[in-house]
Amino acid sequence: MWVYEKKLQYPIRIKNPNPALAKLICAQYGGPNGELGASLRYLSQRYTMPYPELKAILTDIGTEELGHLEMVGTIVYQLTRNLTPKQIQEAGFDAYFIDHTTGVYPADANGMPFSAGSFAVSGDAITDLHEDMAAEQKARTTYDNILRYCDDPDVADAIRFLREREVVHFQRFGEGLRLTTDKLDSKNFYAFNPEFDRR
Repeated sequence: MWVYEKKLQYPIRIKNPNPALAKLICAQYGGPNGELGASLRYLSQRYTMPYPELKAILTDIGTEELGHLEMVGTIVYQLTRNLTPKQIQEAGFDAYFIDHTTGVYPADANGMPFSAGSFAVSGDAITDLHEDMAAEQKARTTYDNILRYCDDPDVADAIRFLREREVVHFQRFGEGLRLTTDKLDSKNFYAFNPEFDRR
């Protein structure tokens, strides 16, 4: 299943350190709408997905999200390398620095550590696909919010790429939801979980 190409999905070459911006971008590393949660959500949901086409979509997008996690980590790393103590303190990055130095730690922009409680895996195709579409929109919104505070073109370029991928993922999950509902008996849509064989 895994083919790891040892290069980022999109090149990241940030010239200027900016620990304040790095702190905000951490939201997409370990925050509730970030790439770590997305990858775990989709790769976990795929086990109970009853349709091979949808299992493939979840696997494809889940593994791509791992690549996005690597990109976000690279952005945070490049924004925080070679900092002076003065830069760290002036940027308000000192509390993060005390706990993690400049290691990339899965937490949100407020420093709250990642929690699997930020996503769901229900075992029901319709529920999970709605969760996935909402998750992609929340991630897009987070990237939009990051772009509001980003004046570095090197960073903004990579963030825009990641944002565009959220839109594509939303569309693919929408196609998957249509495929799922087309396969269901509309009379039984809400009566019971049609994927669970009660025999």
